[in-house]
Amino acid sequence: MRILFLITFSLFFRIFPVFSQDSLGVETVIRKPPIRLFAELGVFGSSSRQTPFWFRTNQSGIVPNTAPFLTARAGIQAEFIGKNRKTAWGYGFEGVGTVAAKSVLLVPEAYVKGKWSVFELLVGRRRETIGLADSTVVGSGSYSWSGNALPMPKIQLSLADYTPIGFTKGLIAFRGLYAHGWFDNKGPVTHSYLHQKALYGRIGKPNWPVRFYGGLNHQVQWAGRSTVITGDDVIKNGRFPTGFSNYLNAITGLSLAAKGDAVDTTEYGKNDRGNRVGNHLGTVDVGLEIIRRSFSLLFYRQSIYEDGSLYYLTNLADGLNGLRFRNFKPVTHNWQIQTAVVEFLFTKSQGGSVFSTENKKRGADNYFNHGQYVDGWSYGGRTIGTPFITSALDANPTLPRAYREHLLIYSNNNRVRVMHAGLVGSYRSNYIFQLKASLSDNYGTYSLPFPERVRQFSSLISVSFPVTWLDGAQATVSMSSDWGKLYTNRTGFYVSLRKSWQAHSLKHRQPLAPE
Repeated sequence: MRILFLITFSLFFRIFPVFSQDSLGVETVIRKPPIRLFAELGVFGSSSRQTPFWFRTNQSGIVPNTAPFLTARAGIQAEFIGKNRKTAWGYGFEGVGTVAAKSVLLVPEAYVKGKWSVFELLVGRRRETIGLADSTVVGSGSYSWSGNALPMPKIQLSLADYTPIGFTKGLIAFRGLYAHGWFDNKGPVTHSYLHQKALYGRIGKPNWPVRFYGGLNHQVQWAGRSTVITGDDVIKNGRFPTGFSNYLNAITGLSLAAKGDAVDTTEYGKNDRGNRVGNHLGTVDVGLEIIRRSFSLLFYRQSIYEDGSLYYLTNLADGLNGLRFRNFKPVTHNWQIQTAVVEFLFTKSQGGSVFSTENKKRGADNYFNHGQYVDGWSYGGRTIGTPFITSALDANPTLPRAYREHLLIYSNNNRVRVMHAGLVGSYRSNYIFQLKASLSDNYGTYSLPFPERVRQFSSLISVSFPVTWLDGAQATVSMSSDWGKLYTNRTGFYVSLRKSWQAHSLKHRQPLAPE
């Protein structure tokens, strides 16, 4: 956690005041971006009662785990730019209704946002991913915040775009966020909070053919109450530490053990006194981007930290490694790949099987599980981070009962090795196709390993095309399959019809006033 303290406080708060304003040229374009609306109807069927992996994964928690189902979705997004392009505001809303074995109505997006200069303030819930990785639909998802779960309500201040430091003339730029959020109250721990921050830097001017990236994100679940969790060592009077002083503890990630006897034993249990307040996790990321006239290549690596193993360099084998290709050539009438991704995720090490404060053996990290927040790194019953660290409830019912219903943990399978590939392309410019394929080896956890390696293959193929007789509506036909021993073997089909509307842009030009 000393990595967090040094980087966050020596860089994050010192860099922000020296960001420069972006030059707007000799005239300002005052544009009212279009209001975008959509409506979609879809039907899904499967060869089993379970929804295949790639239909429900990284879908913001809106696709049910059981089949068949009918779904209706509708949404609106709008942004407006002020007269000097320094202030803006916008909003978004999406509703999803699903008729299935258990019908639900969800709101994956409902937010308002305002922008002043380079800063953006958002209130509400919005789809997003966090981390240096592929952010399109074909990647497997960023390790700590992948878009797999329903978006969490937050108040978030951010630098949404890479913003250059003035004196570097664009050579060095930063983006980042700082947020406070709320977990749901449906698990064994209720009324807990999210603290979240991220800072990423870029070295290389926008017109350079090579650019370097680096940064980190820090996620903390803290505070909360529980009537399920008992024992003074774990929780005091049914509450985890809360209040402003513990908010500062969550921000810094400093260990209470360093304070020794100064820690109030009436507020902090033994677990807190010997550790940190809250459930801390995240990644330290690096990347290299090569940009040519017709394509770009992005190489990225996310290294995992959770219980100190990364600080002691004992879990360096773990992380997400990826390569993304993007095609900048104009769309043609032939077959053409627009984006392609290859990724390798490895989480088997976790610093080894032993956790000890002696001899720097900070192993057995037990990713996405926690001794106090037993609902783990999840929201609405879905993993917030990489979907390949699975919930015990998702496991194949043919596995022994203990592996599916171990009540002291969220995930019974956080030691995995995954190869993933995906691509998006087009044919005759009107047909858009998407392919995904993932092969995973699953080993359970250190405390409850699977009897043997469990291999799983999951795939998806999807084709979208225009329906001209419905005034530009788009139809999509998709098929997804699971084959292996982690999930029940199944194949599912999804057919949808989507219609989008977009208001016309309004433009007005005037000379740029001197700044």
